[in-house]
Amino acid sequence: MKRRSLLQSVGGFSLSALPFANAFAQSKTLKISHQFPGGTIKEGDFRDRLVRMFSAEVEKRTKGNLKFEIYPGSSLMKTNAQFSSMRKGALDMALIPLSYAGGEIPEVNIGLMPGLVVSYEQAYSWKNKPVGAELNRLLLDKGIVLISWIWQAGGVASRNKPIVDPEDAKGMKVRGGSREVDMILKEAGAAVVTLPSNEIYAAMQTGAMDAAMTSSTSFISFHLEEVAKALTTGRKGAYWFMFEPLMMSKAIFDALPQDQRDAIMAVGAEMEKFALEAAKKDDIEVANVYQKAGAKVVDLTPASIKKWQAIARETAWKDYASKNAGCAKLLALAEQTL
Repeated sequence: MKRRSLLQSVGGFSLSALPFANAFAQSKTLKISHQFPGGTIKEGDFRDRLVRMFSAEVEKRTKGNLKFEIYPGSSLMKTNAQFSSMRKGALDMALIPLSYAGGEIPEVNIGLMPGLVVSYEQAYSWKNKPVGAELNRLLLDKGIVLISWIWQAGGVASRNKPIVDPEDAKGMKVRGGSREVDMILKEAGAAVVTLPSNEIYAAMQTGAMDAAMTSSTSFISFHLEEVAKALTTGRKGAYWFMFEPLMMSKAIFDALPQDQRDAIMAVGAEMEKFALEAAKKDDIEVANVYQKAGAKVVDLTPASIKKWQAIARETAWKDYASKNAGCAKLLALAEQTL
């Protein structure tokens, strides 16, 4: 009788604890990696802030069943390993320039194609246009889910003279940020340097590089005003915009319950308004930061933008379209938004 009572008691406990066990089993912690300096929700690089805002809101909407650990400054893994790690399901989420994966998937270089995007309005229109649908389909097929569309205008920081027109780049060692941007730099007579944005400072400091193209936010976050004497901003127009979305491993995403997937996608979309406003703000703020540091700050003219765009059409665009049918299709669809 004692043995039977004990078994009944244990059985009763198991049944009564089942809801708690289910709740525990459904809770999950996702890791988000990025290469940018860490901060807080209120202060710091807006891309890090966006990730933190996203995490807090998703955790709130899922009642704590989804939590997040954020790894800024490439502290979890090397910058260029993030995309392939997501594809394999070894990394949950990352916010990275999509063009960094161009060596792995040539089509994604559309995200940093010089002359193809010339305004924020045009850039964000991609999401709801055929080019956005095709890019989204491609990434899903490669194991990646687009969570937040984030675009930033690009500029150029130089150790000496500013680079405005193509002829200004002749003889200089310049970091372009993508194969296609490198192509227009070579056509302009520059020697290209390839490295992620978080390694620009050291390269410019040592003289291994004369100038670097990157986003306004990165110019601020990586304190390049300490090693640059000139800045060409994107505040009045740019000939290249960088697509650096918040992305997620499809394998991890698909394994989540529907309500959690819905929360991730909804919050991800809501973050885009913040991203747009923050990027525009940094386009202006970067000029103030560099002027205070004593750098010469200049802007691009419509004529200068057209010069770069003309070179891009004849070099980068043609080369990209020749890669495969997917590249040609994406380029044609993107041109429809110009």
